[in-house]
Amino acid sequence: MPMTSRERVQSVLNHEEPDRVPIILGVSNATGIKMKPYQGIKRLAGIQSEDRYIYDWPELGTADIDEITLKRLRSDARGVLDRFPQTVYDRNRNRPPHDPFIDDWGSGQKEIEPGVWYPGIHPMAKATSIEEINSYPWPDMDDPTRVSHVQETAQILAKGNEYAIMATPWLLFPFERAHAMQGMDKFLMNMSINPDFSQALLRKILDLCKIHMDHFLAAIGDNIDIIKIGDDLGMQERLLISPRMYRQFLKPLHAEFISFIKERTKARVFFHTDGDVFDLIEDFIDIGVDVLNPIQSSAGRMSDLDGLKTRYGKNIVFCGAIDTQRILPFGTPEQVRNEVHRVINILGKGGGYMVASVHTIMHEVPPENILAMVDAVEEIGHYPLK
Repeated sequence: MPMTSRERVQSVLNHEEPDRVPIILGVSNATGIKMKPYQGIKRLAGIQSEDRYIYDWPELGTADIDEITLKRLRSDARGVLDRFPQTVYDRNRNRPPHDPFIDDWGSGQKEIEPGVWYPGIHPMAKATSIEEINSYPWPDMDDPTRVSHVQETAQILAKGNEYAIMATPWLLFPFERAHAMQGMDKFLMNMSINPDFSQALLRKILDLCKIHMDHFLAAIGDNIDIIKIGDDLGMQERLLISPRMYRQFLKPLHAEFISFIKERTKARVFFHTDGDVFDLIEDFIDIGVDVLNPIQSSAGRMSDLDGLKTRYGKNIVFCGAIDTQRILPFGTPEQVRNEVHRVINILGKGGGYMVASVHTIMHEVPPENILAMVDAVEEIGHYPLK
């Protein structure tokens, strides 16, 4: 008898073989689809629905995928997101056209070409002292408009009991938020030459994230299976910082945050980090990460899927690995199917794998290739794997 999507995901989270490999697609910005390919999928499938953006944030550009399309994509999870404070929406909806989008932290995105936005507003770019951290106008994490919808949304999904429920509060976690506040180059430099300031900034950000996460988890209750956090730590061939620096600055904070979450929910922790993070996987397991995403299979040693599965497959669930640099944007539908077959036959052995693209599916990806990806899972992703 076929499993429900929720049973299927729960089986994988327990490192068991489900009826087929689950698909995690369209659930968060880390597993989402940009608006252009989303519109293409609807056109191919004959689906008519309103075009909406997650977080009501057009500048981010990630589609809020309607239920009919999620079913066509065979997605086994549904997301529960938070929101910006209402004051952020009010301010940005009334700003002059093409002006930067400024979030509740004071950081923001600039329009670098018509309709394309990129992080470029760093309000603490010149800060170097702990006094400047203490005097900065930090956001109000107690604002109830951030989570006022969360309880009802989660209860509706839980009552249906059909899909895995993935909580995805938008925070930007300590490392990424520090980049947003200072700019990546400036903060990385400060980690080297001004470590006391850097640690104080990371600590301040984490403490604010914990306040928000506490409210979010209190609102959502016991109705979730997965909670997504993360910090981008990798590049194409190496880490952004050394393993030593990660263990000095970030690992204790990540460990503290994960412990904080697990004290408040039974949901499994889904940790998103791009790039070649092979050198940190044992650290992730050590601090309690349950699911690692997006397994950037085009980046350095993350391309060694056999090695990942053999070395770590019993201790962590993999989610992702369908290449978005070459295969999905530039391959044929047949090449996409072949890649899905390859990845499933490696990472899916014995369970412990959920299919997803490597991060958000971008505008360059043909909708035909997205449908080829999910249909290939249905074709060959049933257990026992062939």
